Amino acid sequence: MKWFYPIGLAFAVLAASASAATATMRIAEDRGGQIGHYMRTFAQVRSTGERVVVDGNCLSACTLVLGLVPRDKICATSRARFGFHAAWMPDAYGRPITSEVGTQALWDMYPPRVRSWISRNGGLSRQMIFLQGRALTAIIPNCDAPTRKVAHRESFRDAAIKTLGDERASAARRRH
Repeated sequence: MKWFYPIGLAFAVLAASASAATATMRIAEDRGGQIGHYMRTFAQVRSTGERVVVDGNCLSACTLVLGLVPRDKICATSRARFGFHAAWMPDAYGRPITSEVGTQALWDMYPPRVRSWISRNGGLSRQMIFLQGRALTAIIPNCDAPTRKVAHRESFRDAAIKTLGDERASAARRRH
């Protein structure tokens, strides 16, 4: 019976590590929050290799997922919508004031394609701009679309050789 516990523990550790590597974070209605919290959360997601599915609103600091999680680990459904705006902080009276430092930090974390889209759509300001639909799937993969396999060059070459060989064989049969 003593040998059972170490083996059971080993299976538990293996199961935990396997499920962590295949885990999926689903973002559905995230209104954002403090930049630091999202930086820590998405850095953890990136380090574990977790996949992220965006299936609704991902607003404000939530959009940092686009810069902190590798593109091959994130996808968006047809319901996904990213909302971007300038960073802000409350003044002494609790009113929002734009934070240039925070806005620059957001900007620096976004990948070039996201920055380009933001620039073409008015930039980061107090007004929220929304990235969705075709513009979004031009930046990150669509989770809803079936995955297409791309044939390798060798496959095309092999198919061409086979076709040529079949044509020669047919021509030879016709001659006889």
